[in-house]
Amino acid sequence: MKFAPLAALCLATAAVTAPVAALAQNDAPAAPAAAFTVDTPIEALVADARAKAVLDKYLAGIDQHPAYEQFKSLSLKALAPFSQGMISDELLGKIGTDLAAIK
Repeated sequence: MKFAPLAALCLATAAVTAPVAALAQNDAPAAPAAAFTVDTPIEALVADARAKAVLDKYLAGIDQHPAYEQFKSLSLKALAPFSQGMISDELLGKIGTDLAAIK
């Protein structure tokens, strides 16, 4: 009878996870990918050709910067205060508008 509590626990776990498994197998369409913004990590922007084109338009060669490895996980918005004025609020607005246009 020592296995009864263990069996009950297994049955309870199966009962809880079964609906989740059923949902995972649902044929519902996947949600559309999130839009790019100035809050998206720079490395994610560089990884997408369309978003990289926007970066190249305003910040040509950002992925070639000597410190790229240090800031690539930051967003443009987070990097702006460290850019010595190069990434202004006005520039963030322009980049944000162009990124939002990507479908």
